[in-house]
Amino acid sequence: MSAPINVLRALFVLAGLCLGTQASAEDPIKIGEINSYKAQPAFLEPYKKGYEMALEEINAKGGVLGRPLVVISRDDNGTPGDSVRVAEELVTGEKVSLLFGGFLSNTGLALTDYAKQHHVLYLAAEPLTDKIVWQEGNRYTFRLRPSTYMQVAMLMPDVIRLKKKRWALVYPNYEYGQSAVATFKKLLLQAQPDAEFVADQATPLGKVDAGAVVQAIADAKPDAIFNVLFGADLGKFVREGNTRGLFEGREVVSLLTGEPEYLDPLGAEAPSGWIVTGYPWYAITAADNTRFVEAYRKKYNDYPRLGSVVGYTALMTVADAIRKAGSLDTEKLIMAMRGLQVQTPLGPIAYRSQDDQSTMGTFVGRTALKDGKGVMVDFRYVDGAAVQPSDSDVKSMRPAE
Repeated sequence: MSAPINVLRALFVLAGLCLGTQASAEDPIKIGEINSYKAQPAFLEPYKKGYEMALEEINAKGGVLGRPLVVISRDDNGTPGDSVRVAEELVTGEKVSLLFGGFLSNTGLALTDYAKQHHVLYLAAEPLTDKIVWQEGNRYTFRLRPSTYMQVAMLMPDVIRLKKKRWALVYPNYEYGQSAVATFKKLLLQAQPDAEFVADQATPLGKVDAGAVVQAIADAKPDAIFNVLFGADLGKFVREGNTRGLFEGREVVSLLTGEPEYLDPLGAEAPSGWIVTGYPWYAITAADNTRFVEAYRKKYNDYPRLGSVVGYTALMTVADAIRKAGSLDTEKLIMAMRGLQVQTPLGPIAYRSQDDQSTMGTFVGRTALKDGKGVMVDFRYVDGAAVQPSDSDVKSMRPAE
């Protein structure tokens, strides 16, 4: 009797193992997401809607590797310390397979270092500082948005055609603003060695004293202004500048101002004639963008912002990387990310193996007023692949792995 009983026991154990394996295969894949929702709602509320739309599309098609995706999100309060704290909570407590997100450059750098120290893959969705993929780059960190270097380089052909000698600079005094201005100076002086920088207004993030800044720039009598302010700081600067006539007869070149997150709140006060980067969703006729806009409006009864594109593409990148890797193993994910091609609302992009930077581009054009609000006109799309440094320059900046 003992032999049949042992056989039965073995069969029950085998059946239990099979059931357990089947159940685990159907368990959701947990993805950790970190961002500054309370600190930067203008960009990040549309961003969250973007990745939630992507999540719905992915899971409606059966998920990834036969398993649904679940995004577990945390707010970092816009501080590097909290970014690291919630990253640890997600990785060790929630057992997420990887991380994505980030908005401010300083929080993005904190997550970049966390990924390196803890061997966790991190997709920096929005942080723009060049250091994320160059000076402080590491094999665990990839970046979606075009960097400050790339976006400034996209503007430079227009800047050079202006042939303006005396420039004023205004920017938020933290990593993103500092790196954008440093790149602007470097690229302009390479093309126009006689350029002068007659005013340098570095303002506290979120606390710009617009009156003092505008007066200081006016006193310097520049021919043109390079602006890196965004969000509420941009609004204050534009309104004060309009009031004091700062922009009359002066060219203004401005990063991010054409993004609807920042242009739309200005309403009829929006500047006209500025050279900007942005996302004119309402006038892009490419099929990928048209499909995205229609789906977004159907789901949310609202129009997309650039944050919507970034959130959507970030999670689609994550899903495509897991599919390509065929695994949640970090090393296999890293190999899958390098050279990964992703279809986005802005067209196809790829993640460069040289520096883990995507080739996502952006639109460059001028601002105008139409029906009482700001829009982008005379715009063109600049592919991110066209404004990358040489491979040798990247190698000299990026730490050896």
